[in-house]
Amino acid sequence: MSKVGAAIVLIAVVAALFGPLAARVDPAAQDLSKRLDGPSATHWFGLDELGRDIFSRVLAGARISLMVGIVVVSISSFIGTLLGSIAGYLGGAIDEGISRVIDILLAFPGLLLAIALVAVLGPSLTNVVLALSLIGWVGYARLVRGQVLRAREFEFVQAARALGATIPRILTKHVIPTALPAVTVQATLGMGGAILAEAALSFLGLGVQPPTPSWGTMLNGGRTHLLDAPHLTIFPGLAIAFLVLGFNFLGDGLRDALDPVTRPRQ
Repeated sequence: MSKVGAAIVLIAVVAALFGPLAARVDPAAQDLSKRLDGPSATHWFGLDELGRDIFSRVLAGARISLMVGIVVVSISSFIGTLLGSIAGYLGGAIDEGISRVIDILLAFPGLLLAIALVAVLGPSLTNVVLALSLIGWVGYARLVRGQVLRAREFEFVQAARALGATIPRILTKHVIPTALPAVTVQATLGMGGAILAEAALSFLGLGVQPPTPSWGTMLNGGRTHLLDAPHLTIFPGLAIAFLVLGFNFLGDGLRDALDPVTRPRQ
C-alpha cells in the first residue's frame, strides 16, 4: 500500500506544480449562464454556483493544501524536535515544564484549539498555518522526548559526554539523528492531518478566503446544492480523501521500512 500512497502523493505534487499552468480554463473565470452545469467534455468536473470550472479549481486547490501541509509540518517538526530533545536530554525542571505544557495542549482537541486561535487572529491562510503550527509541535515533542530518553544512555553518547562535547553538539550530532526516522514517519502522517485541518477551517470560513480556490471553501460553497448539483462537493471531497489516504499509506510504509522492530527479516 505504500507504493499506492507514494503514487497518490506524486500525482498531487505534479498537479500542484503544473496543473494550474496546464488547465484550459482560468479557475477564477465565471460563466453565470452555465452555472451548476454537470461534468462534460469541456468541463470535466462541471461548473460551480458561479460558473467556474471545478477541475481547474481542484488543481489550484492542491497547491494550497500541499503548501499548508509542508509549511505546518516543517515548523511543527522543527519546534517539536528542538523542545523534545532538550526536555529529554536535560531532564529535571526543564523536562517537567515542557512536559506539563505538552499535557495541557494534548488535553484539548487540536482542531478546537485551531478554531479558537484563528477566530482570535482572524481568518486567513497565514493565520491557519500559524494556528496549526502552534498546536502541531506537541506530537513531535512527545515523540522526540521518548526517543532521546532512550538515546542518551547509548554508549557513544556517554563517550561523547566523557570527552567533553558540548550539549548542543551531543544533541545535533549524536542524539537527534537517532530520532529522525520516527520524526520522518510522524511528519508524513502529519501532512495528511494538516491538509484535513486546513480543509476543515476553510469549510468553516476561517481559512482561505474566496475567490482563492481551496478544497474546504469549495465544499462549503457546494453544501447548499447537494441535491441539484452534487458534483460541487463530490470532486473536492474525493481530492481531500485520496490525498490524506495517500499520505497515511506512505507513512505506514515508511514506518515499516524504518522501524527495525517491524522491518521484515531478509
